[in-house]
Amino acid sequence: MRRTGRAPLPVLAVTSLVAALALMPLAFVVWVTIQTGWDTVVELVFRRRVGELLGNTLLLVLLTLPLSVVVAVTLAWLTERSDLPGRRFWAWLAVAPLAVPAFVHSYAWVTVAPGMHGLAAAVLVSVLAYSPFLYLPVAAQLRRLDPTMEDVAASLGHGPWRVFLTVVLPQLRVAVYGGCLLIGLHLLAEYGLYVMIQFDTFTTAIVDQFQSAYNGPAANMLAGVLVLLCMGLMGGEALLRGQERYARVGSGAARQAAPAKLGRATLPCLAIPLLFAALSLGVPMLTLGRWLAIGGARIWQGADIGGAIVQTVALALAGALLTTLAAAPMAWLSVRAPSRLQRVLEACHYYVGSLPGVVVALALVTITVRVALPLYQTVGTVLLAYMLLFLPRALVGLRASIAQAPVELERAAMALGRTPLQAVRQITFRLAAPGAAASMAMVALGITNELTATLMLAPSGTRTLATEFWALTSEIDYAGAAPYAVMMVAASLPMTILLHIQSKRAAGR
Repeated sequence: MRRTGRAPLPVLAVTSLVAALALMPLAFVVWVTIQTGWDTVVELVFRRRVGELLGNTLLLVLLTLPLSVVVAVTLAWLTERSDLPGRRFWAWLAVAPLAVPAFVHSYAWVTVAPGMHGLAAAVLVSVLAYSPFLYLPVAAQLRRLDPTMEDVAASLGHGPWRVFLTVVLPQLRVAVYGGCLLIGLHLLAEYGLYVMIQFDTFTTAIVDQFQSAYNGPAANMLAGVLVLLCMGLMGGEALLRGQERYARVGSGAARQAAPAKLGRATLPCLAIPLLFAALSLGVPMLTLGRWLAIGGARIWQGADIGGAIVQTVALALAGALLTTLAAAPMAWLSVRAPSRLQRVLEACHYYVGSLPGVVVALALVTITVRVALPLYQTVGTVLLAYMLLFLPRALVGLRASIAQAPVELERAAMALGRTPLQAVRQITFRLAAPGAAASMAMVALGITNELTATLMLAPSGTRTLATEFWALTSEIDYAGAAPYAVMMVAASLPMTILLHIQSKRAAGR
C-alpha cells in the first residue's frame, strides 16, 4: 500500500492509548510474576496439578484440531466441489452450529447423556461446536482455487485422490492453519463447555481459583501459563505457515471447477453432512425443545427473561459502540498512513483478541482492586473488558470499509476548507458507515454470548442471558435455563448468516 500521508499526532495519541490498554493483560502477567518472586513462581507452576492441567489442555488441542480438519475439509469439499444433492442447504447447516454458544452445546449433550464426562466428551463437543470456524475459510478457499492445475494433474494420469492430496490440499494450507489457530484459541479460552462436562483445563482452574481465593497467586500463575500456551499456538501457526507463496500474478482461470461426480458414493457422502447436522444442531434443538415442553408456560412466566434481554442488549450495544470507536483511529491510520510504527500499534490491537477472557478479566480485577478500587465490579470495567476482547473484530471490518473510501474525497474536502478531522468525519466515516455497522453487529453478538469476563467483572445484580443461563444450569434447573438458551441462539443467528454471506463475497460469489 502506498503511503498517503503522515499520521496526525492526535490520531497517534489515541491509537497509542488503545494499544497501551491492549498490552495491559500481558503487562499484568509479567508484573505479577515479578511481584510473586521466582521461588514462589516455581512452587506454584512446577507442581502436579499444573502438569495435569497442561496434559488435559494439550490432549484436548492435539485431538480436536486434526478431527476438526477432517470434518471441515470433508464438508467443504462435498458442498463446494461435488454434485452432492442440496449442496447449498448442507452448506448452511455446516455453518449453523456457530449460532449455538459452546456452553449450550455441552448443556444439550449432558442432558442427552448425563454420563458424558472427561476428555472424549470434551473432544466430541468441541469438534461439533468449533468445526464451522474451519469450514468457513476452507470452503471460501475452495471456491477461489484455479481448476487449471487440477486439470493438468489429471491429464498426467493422476487419480482424483492423488489430485486432491497433491494439488488441492496444499493450496488449502493457509485456510487450514488459520482455522486451526482460531479453534485452538477458543479451546484454550472456553470455560462453560468444559465445566458442564467436568473436564479440567487451565481456564476452568483459573476461574475456580479466583472464586475460592479471589485473585490469589495460584490463579495469576495459571493465567501466565495460559498466556504462554496462546503465544506458543500463534507461533506454531506462523512457523507451519512459512513464507511460501500462495498466489500468482494474474487472475487464473475465470471458470469454476466442474463438480465431481459422486455416483454410487452419493448416499454415503450424503450421510456425512446429515450426521454432522444431526449431532451439532439436532441434539441442541431437540434438547431445548424437550426442556421447553417439560417446563411449559411457567418457565417463561417465572423467569425474568425480559430483564435479562434488556441488560444484555444494553451491554452489547454500549460495548459494541465503545469497541468500534476505539478501533476507528487505528483502522484509519492503517489505511491512510501505513508505517513501521503503525504496524506495531496494529499488532497490539490484534494480539489482545487472542487472549482468553479469563486472563483479561483477571488482569482488570487485579488492577482495579490494587490501583483503582472504585472501578472494581463496575459497568465501565466490564465494557473495557469487552473492548479488549473484541477489538480485532471491529478493526477488521472498519479497515476494509475505510480502504474502500477514496482518499481523494478527503483531500477535496480539505481543499474546500474542512479541517482534517471534519473531512474524515464527514466524508470517510460516512462512506464507511455500513462496514462500521457490520463490525458493531459482530461485536455486539459476541458480547451477547460472552460468559467468563462477565461472571468475573459484572456488578452485583447484573443479569445477562449468558449469566442467567449459567446460574440456572449450575443449579441443575435445565428447564428454567432453556428460554435463555433459545434467546441466545436467536440472537446469534444474524451473525452466523453474516459470516456465511461474507465468506461467499470474499470468494466472489
